Amino acid sequence: MKKPLATLLVGAVVLTACGTGQTPAPAGDNQAGTGTGTGTVAWSKCTDLVGPDGKVMTPGPGVECGRIPVPLDHAEPDGEKIDLALIRVKATGDRLGSLVFNFGGPGASGVDTMAQAASAFAKLGSRYDLVSFDPRGVERSSGVRCGGQLDKIFAAGQGADQEALAKEFVAACEQDSGKILPHVGTVNAAKDLDLLRAALGDRQLNYFGLSYGTHLGSVYATHFPKNVGRFVLDGAFDPKVTFEERAVIQATGFDHALRAFAEDCVAQSCELGADAAAVEKTVEDFVEGLKTKPIKVGERELTYGLGQYAVITPLYAKQSWQLLEQATAAALNGNATILLTLADAYLGRRPDGTYTTAMSSLMAINCADNAERPTAADAARLNERVEKIFPILSFDGVIGSCAGWPVKGDDAAKRIDATGSAPIVVIGGKGDPATPYQWSTTLTEQLRTGVLVTYEGEGHGAYLTGDACVMRTVDAYVLEGKVPAKGTTCAV
Repeated sequence: MKKPLATLLVGAVVLTACGTGQTPAPAGDNQAGTGTGTGTVAWSKCTDLVGPDGKVMTPGPGVECGRIPVPLDHAEPDGEKIDLALIRVKATGDRLGSLVFNFGGPGASGVDTMAQAASAFAKLGSRYDLVSFDPRGVERSSGVRCGGQLDKIFAAGQGADQEALAKEFVAACEQDSGKILPHVGTVNAAKDLDLLRAALGDRQLNYFGLSYGTHLGSVYATHFPKNVGRFVLDGAFDPKVTFEERAVIQATGFDHALRAFAEDCVAQSCELGADAAAVEKTVEDFVEGLKTKPIKVGERELTYGLGQYAVITPLYAKQSWQLLEQATAAALNGNATILLTLADAYLGRRPDGTYTTAMSSLMAINCADNAERPTAADAARLNERVEKIFPILSFDGVIGSCAGWPVKGDDAAKRIDATGSAPIVVIGGKGDPATPYQWSTTLTEQLRTGVLVTYEGEGHGAYLTGDACVMRTVDAYVLEGKVPAKGTTCAV
């Protein structure tokens, strides 16, 4: 599971049909605007927002930043504190309250992403302060850092000493971030989220979670069901799946996405092949060829390891399929600049060679949320299985396996049951490669208060595709409290 690519998700898809029924929200627990609106956060001008180019951004109108203290260890609420970094975009109209976002990862900076992507949620921002944050262990909120060897680790492909690289990476994480590692994880983040709700002055939490953000929202609803306001979980993750099940399901999802890309590419007069099968083979053969012949890009190289990330990145959203075609065609002619930029975007590498905490945070949070510790033999066996499904993916790298991790994980974040909460809208996309549709159906069942909305289009996360049916359904729920009818489907 990977963060939504907010900087690439531009444009919109054309929809042809949308079937939806709506009923009023029950009174009481699902009413927006029940807070005082005062809160305790000291908001001020943002000074350290970072754009996709790695440069400091000038905040837009109504954008403010702040911090709140939370316990390092929630078992010791009066003990040592860490700060959570916050951002809000003030409501442009008659304010209902706050709407808190988590954009995924785990490990995505909500502060930087909100600064870049707020315009995509402008309709919701007409009535809500759009609020996001860096969760504990991410960027400004005691972000997990793991040494300065990430270029070497991510560039490594098959044939590299993966075990040695893994040990080096884990040792660096422990050395640089040993204090925070035992206290990251989704249960702790959910407790932080409730402290954020109180600091915002809201009696209930109105929340929009994308990708991993659906997991955080589900855990919050499990621990604080009576505090659930209007909740949207888009691109749902099923926390009960095992490490192996997750890898196989996502490989299947990306295989579907590549095929859909190839069919669309041919329909648009494709540079990569005369038919869909030829396009798929061109892309797969290109990535495979990087094992023995990486492509020079300035002082760097597009290696096999980086090539995988580069190709997977634009498969997250149909809007970026054309970019995949152009980038691959250019690389076949010896210019891999665009593909290397795509890989860097996925991995959080800035133009100056430094990294965000995105991948290190992802590792730390995933390992905290899971008691599984696959062995090297397990990873090798799984890798063989995955490559038969989707040859471009390889699961024998460092990031993704928790073997040797210095902190013992547990399965507390896998328990989902929001009984007693207000209705929670879960959106599942039939063509979502990273969080496949079946996870939305199973998460809806686990929540017990979930209402499933089906999107029949392509891409990771439905709201950001620009699909008018999805946006209309979500906007009506969040702005007016109209809960989607059972069986609501948005067809493209």
